[in-house]
Formats: sequence, structure tokens, C-alpha cells
Amino acid sequence: MPSEKRVKYILVTGGVISGVGKGIISSSLGVLLKNNGYKVTAIKIDPYLNEDAGTFSPYEHGEVFVLDDGGEVDLDLGNYERFLDIRVTRDNNITTGKMFKHVMERERRGDYCGKTVQMIPHLTDAIVDWIERVAQIPVDGTNEKPDVCIIELGGTIGDIEGMTYLSAFERFQRPTLKNALMNVHVSLLLHPNATGEPKTKPMQNSVRHLRAAGLVPDLLICRSTDVLEDSLREKIARFGMLDLDQIVGVHDVSNIYKVPLLLEQQGVLEAISKRLQLHPVDEKVRKELKFNMTHWTHLSELCDTFKNEVNIALVGKYVKIADAYASVNKALSHAAIHSKRKLNLKYVDAELLENKKGFEEQSAAAWATLKEAHGVIVPGGFDKRGVEGMIIAAEYCRLNKVPYLGVCLGMQVAAVEFARNVLGIKGANSCEFSQTLNEDEQIVIDMPEHNVEEKGLGGTMRLGRRSTVFLTDDCTLHKLYGAHVVEERHRHRYEVNPRVVPQMARKGFLFVGMGVDEQNTEIWDVKKRTDSSTQLMKLADQIDQDLLNKIDDLCQRGGDGVTRPAVRMEMFELKDHPYFVGAQFHPEYLSHPLTPSPPFFGLLLAATGQLQSYLSGSSSPVLSSVHEDQETKENSKFHEDVIGEILGKLKLEGNVVAGTQRLAQFQ
Repeated sequence: MPSEKRVKYILVTGGVISGVGKGIISSSLGVLLKNNGYKVTAIKIDPYLNEDAGTFSPYEHGEVFVLDDGGEVDLDLGNYERFLDIRVTRDNNITTGKMFKHVMERERRGDYCGKTVQMIPHLTDAIVDWIERVAQIPVDGTNEKPDVCIIELGGTIGDIEGMTYLSAFERFQRPTLKNALMNVHVSLLLHPNATGEPKTKPMQNSVRHLRAAGLVPDLLICRSTDVLEDSLREKIARFGMLDLDQIVGVHDVSNIYKVPLLLEQQGVLEAISKRLQLHPVDEKVRKELKFNMTHWTHLSELCDTFKNEVNIALVGKYVKIADAYASVNKALSHAAIHSKRKLNLKYVDAELLENKKGFEEQSAAAWATLKEAHGVIVPGGFDKRGVEGMIIAAEYCRLNKVPYLGVCLGMQVAAVEFARNVLGIKGANSCEFSQTLNEDEQIVIDMPEHNVEEKGLGGTMRLGRRSTVFLTDDCTLHKLYGAHVVEERHRHRYEVNPRVVPQMARKGFLFVGMGVDEQNTEIWDVKKRTDSSTQLMKLADQIDQDLLNKIDDLCQRGGDGVTRPAVRMEMFELKDHPYFVGAQFHPEYLSHPLTPSPPFFGLLLAATGQLQSYLSGSSSPVLSSVHEDQETKENSKFHEDVIGEILGKLKLEGNVVAGTQRLAQFQ
């Protein structure tokens, strides 16, 4: 009788500094394995005491990535999903706060039978048990257990916060488990300008700390600015007591899709297979792969071929750190690939658009950047700082016919701007930013079931994957999505007030997509709508009804005893504008290199003058058939060949464009 398949583990640790690139390395290891026929899952360990990432400031830890089940997690899980085309859950993100809570709940129940609960063995056992449970859960839409689980340990070796986790993984040094865990250590090779030569001492110390913790690196990934020279490779191997083929150089590259190729060229797949004694993949399985390393090579090359630039201005609150908008940046990049442009992304501090005294020079520079942009995006955010600048940016785009995409807060500020300057409600604002608004001035209101005063900040927003139905098929977003009902991920506590929506609609601000709230269930992917919500969805589904009448009807209906309607404003389009749209959800979370987010794709097409020809030339958005304008015809043959090979071999059909629609395979 054949033995049950055991999941193997790759532990990725980091040295010298945090932010050395462990997330991209972990994702790239997964790409190598998956594109060669292995089933892969991923876990991120964050050693902080927070239960999740939901209450972090973007300046503290970058963006908060949201999963289908509403889990607010580290941004590296977004890299895993995008690179590996998988769907993970909140349990794939471990934090020390989460583990402490788990152990203390067990202690309160009496699970430890009166024993003294200690870091070792009780917390370390709980960590390993959690990992072994989650690692076996399929994440690729099949029911097959993964072959390999990639575990990224956040922080750096030597941090006191990570010591417990290193102790937990020590058990895999036992002879019976020695082929179950492989350690990949990522460390930084410093090259100070003052010395003129690279310095390896910090890397030596990180390897020494790792060995002191009871782990031996099987591969040492050397992050550097330039290509790792052979003489330096030999020196690193000597001090690390490693063979030369265990030293892997990863230098800075033009795009992140080249990192898996660097690893492949240096025999990393073979090293993993040998160290973990992975079973060989059947040749038939390899041939049936929808995506392999040849496709990945073409994708990485494609990113560097475009010469014609598109200028996109991101008007935000947290522009001092790029990781604050990591998924937005990636979604724009994906859309640029498919609109055949080199993305020139410029950050604009929203506060500087408010022309405050003492900042005249900076404000002039911010306005110059905005006016040079071919398209503008206003992403999500919280609190009132910079909001007036966002409102000004929305007004500028509306009046000057500049393509605009508002995401979450970006949609809300566009609604406020429209109410002020078109409807004439001078005091119009959001209840998030002003607590003294008259009823008629409340354009954006809080959702009673997500009230922060009653429920606190952590994990209490409208989170996770939710359904949105189009009220009409005669709109740009419907054509871009190619579907009548879409599912996207949400993260917000405020929404556009349905009471003002009919008035806005009659002036051309059309909410073409609406959604409802589903009741929470124990199984996150099982939806349970309330009775009134079901009726609302049925009404929204009646495409033949006049749009304005449908909006009136939907916004006037109450739901479930709550004074406000159960319907949610999800997507809007401005009439008679090249592209002025907004989404309450976060479409960037489901963007993928091969299937860019439709709202982002629309923004890039509009910004490059291709949107109308694209919409008129294709009833469903097949991404390999983007229409060329005069500027790009000289490269069209090459682009058609490359994209055709990438996408054609995948056999993508027109109804599989958006990341939202790929979710169907996971239901």
C-alpha cells in the first residue's frame, strides 16, 4: 500500500536587514516548482505581536493585503498569489499575536491538563501543528494536497521575536525528518561607496546567527546590486562552509519576473529536488501544464520591450513609501504590459495639491506632475489628511477629461466632489472626515454594522470577497469585465449614501454596479444572503429595465430592519467622459500578470488612446487582441507573437480575463 504523500517545506530566512527581498525570493522558488509540475502553497510568518496586519499604518509595514476570506495580512501574501496564481486564507499568515491567542485559548479550555504552559514545547508545538495543518490545504482550485510549502520567516536572523520560530524548526534536524525541511537563507552583500569593494562581514554574521539557532543553510541567496563574481562566490562559500553550487547570486534586475529565471539558471530547482527528495514529475503532467518556464521567460522579456511611455499619476496619502501601494503598483504594471506601454508612475502627495501656505514650490511641482499625467488614480486610504487634495484631483480630471480611476476612498472623494460642484451641495463631505454634517451633506456614510466606536478597529471593516452585479450592460466597466456578476475584495468602513445616488445619477454620475451584504458564515466561501438582499439582487439582474428607474428603486428599498438600504454602491461611471470611473472594492488585489484588473486595464487603455478602439473591436476582452495605435505598429508583430504565445498556449478564452472571474474555479 503506497504511503501517503508528505508535504515538504522550504524555510526562507533573511539576514543583515529586513526588506532584503525574501518575499520575491519565496515567490520565485514557488514559480520554479509550480511551472515544473509541483503543487505549491505558501505561509508567511510575521513575528510581531499584532494579531494581523489590519491596524498597521502603511508607513509602518507597507500595504495591508486582503484575502478572499477577509483576512488582513502582510503584503508578501499578495506576491505569493500573483506569482503562483493561488488563493490562500488568513491561516496562511502566522503572527506571534495570533499564536499566543491560540495557545492561551487552549490553556483556558484546559487542553494542557494542568501543565505549566511554556514557550518550549507548547508554543513551538502549536507553531509546527499550525504549519502542518495549513500546508496540506489545496490552494490552486484542485483537491490535491501540495507537494511543497514555502515558509517565509519575517524579520532578520538574530531578532529576539524570531527565536521561538527557529526553535520550532529545529525539530526538522532530526534524522527522520532531515529530508522534510530545506533552509534557504537570503542575505545582503554590501557594497559601500567609501570602500569601493563589496563587504561580506554582515553576511557572515547572519549565517553565524543561523547556525547558532540550530539551522544550516542549504542555499545561500546573495542579494547584490551587481552580478556576483566567481572570486566572491568562492570567498562566501569558504566562510559559510558551503559548496560553490549552494551559493546563488541574485542581483538587481530590470523587472521582478526575471528573478525565477536567475534561480533556474543557477540550478536551484535541481538543488531543491535533491535536498527534499521530491518525486519526479511525470512527463505527461509537464506537457499539460498551462504555464511553464518558457512562458515565464517570454513574460519577463515582454516587460522590457516597450519604448512608448504612459504617465500615470498616483494621488495618495502615503506616497513616501512605495510599498504602501504595492498591489496598486503591480496592477498598473500588469495593465501596462497588456496596453503595450512602459509605465512611468509618478507619486503625488495629495496634501500638496491643496496649495497650503509655505509649500508653494512643492505644490507647483505636484501640480506639474498631475498635469503631465495621461491618467490619474486615487487609491484607498483612511482619515482626513490629504482628502481635500484628492477631491481637487478628481475635479481636475472631471473637468479636463483626464482618465481617472478612484479606488475605495478614491471613489468616495469623486462622489463628494461631484456633489459639491455639480449638485451644488457646498458642504458635501464624508462622515469619516466631519461629524457635524447635516443630513443632506452626508454623501459618504458609515455602515452601521461596521461601526468603529462599537466594534473597535481590528478586523471590523467590510472585508473580503463580495459580489457585485451590473445594473446595465451598456457601460465601459461591463465590457471590460465581460461578465454580469463579478466578485472582488473589499476593505472599507464607509460607503456612498444611497439617498443621494438617484440625484447624482440624473446628472450623469451613474452607479452601474451595486452589491449587497452577505451574512457571515463559518465557512468563508459559502454565501448566505438575507431575504431582502436576495430580492435586491433579483431586481438588479433585470437588465432590460431603465437604468435610472432601477437606481431609484434599489436605493429606496430598506433592508432587514436597518434604516439604510441593504444595497451597496460598488461601481460608478461618469457620463460623457473618456474614462472617469470608481470602485468601492479593491480590484488591485486580484490583478495578475496574465489577467490584469479590468478597471486598471481600462485606465491604461484610456490613457493611451486605445480604449474606444479596443471596446469596439472586441465584445469580450481577450488580452492578446489589444488594438494598436499608430505609435506602436512598428512593434506589433513582435508583441502579437510573444503575447500570443504566452496567452494562446494557455488557451485563455474571452470570459477569463479578470482575476475575479478566475475565482470561479475555486468555488
